[in-house]
Amino acid sequence: MPQFEPFHALRYSPKVSLQDVCAQPYDVQSDADRANFASRSEYNIVNIDLPLGSDPYLSAAKQFADWQRAGIIVRDELPSFTLYRMKFADSTGKQRQTVGVIGALKIEPEKSSEVLPHEQTTPKAKTDRLELTRATKANLSPIWGLSLTSNLTTALIEPGEALGSFTDENNVQHIVERVNNKARCAVISKLISQNPVVIADGHHRYAISRTFSAEAKDLAGATSVLCYINELVDEQLSVAAIHRLYSDVEFTTLVNQLAKYFEISELQSIDASIISKMDALQHLALVSPDGTAKIMKPKSEMFNGVRNLDSAMLEHALSALDLTVAYQHGYREIIEQLATAKVTAAVLIRPVSVSEIQRTASEGLLMPPKSTFFTPKLQTGLVLRDLN
Repeated sequence: MPQFEPFHALRYSPKVSLQDVCAQPYDVQSDADRANFASRSEYNIVNIDLPLGSDPYLSAAKQFADWQRAGIIVRDELPSFTLYRMKFADSTGKQRQTVGVIGALKIEPEKSSEVLPHEQTTPKAKTDRLELTRATKANLSPIWGLSLTSNLTTALIEPGEALGSFTDENNVQHIVERVNNKARCAVISKLISQNPVVIADGHHRYAISRTFSAEAKDLAGATSVLCYINELVDEQLSVAAIHRLYSDVEFTTLVNQLAKYFEISELQSIDASIISKMDALQHLALVSPDGTAKIMKPKSEMFNGVRNLDSAMLEHALSALDLTVAYQHGYREIIEQLATAKVTAAVLIRPVSVSEIQRTASEGLLMPPKSTFFTPKLQTGLVLRDLN
């Protein structure tokens, strides 16, 4: 079963404002986002997690070491877990509170039944994260795991030692607390060891951690990876959709192919509320570059043997076309991409339900790539982990 342990965490000094030094994950930042985070503080985490310069990885390693020598980043005296709470409004406007725990998750071999992927991954260069790990010999951002242990949330509700909180640019409140009591740490470890952990976000970082572990056998910490884990239950998860952007195909060709599998009708108007309407009315939406949209209702007889997931149905319907697909969350972001005229059209899809994620995990299935977008995103910089 999964091994999840406390460790001697690296954290920013209490003298440093977490709001100034933390940032959104590296893979959701634009160049403008990075510049904004960097402007907040010379010690912002992007300077080592998204380093710049002629030799960015050497620069990251040097700054990481310098900050530790200067006491900007300090090491916990005792092994600890970090409780991580988030308070936010989800896409429906409902106020939510979640709690998970950050620790060191043992890296398992491929095909392991202890740590499971939940979706297929797209081809992606892993060199960047691997080179950064080699240079810093550290985990700078946690992967996100989901535990199938049913009473994990209850064990995490009790507060730990308060370390700080702040509200980010998306109006999400992030709260961190330390737990270094041996008895409580043992309870958390035991609970998580009882059932498999499903990777929600960070499949590629987990994969490069496996690569690094194999080549860095002299580093004791390289056998595990920094991981945030919360319970796989509806009240602890907010799941958004990742929409599809199609290019290298004519719009008419795309529509004709989709019409074989979906009932297509005109949509009078479209705005950000379309996502919640799609979920309620059980349809997808095809959006053209001029901003007009069409309703797409699946023809059930065309999807025999296909999982009832929008991502799976689209993959099936368009398998005969030679086209390029890109992935993007958020209605506003989709409209911005369409306005560039670099894509033929977008298809807005509905979020995957938590019950479907649970079924996927329980049955050892895989969803198509980019089926889920877990929100809010975990902040980078709350906890770091030395691999030495």
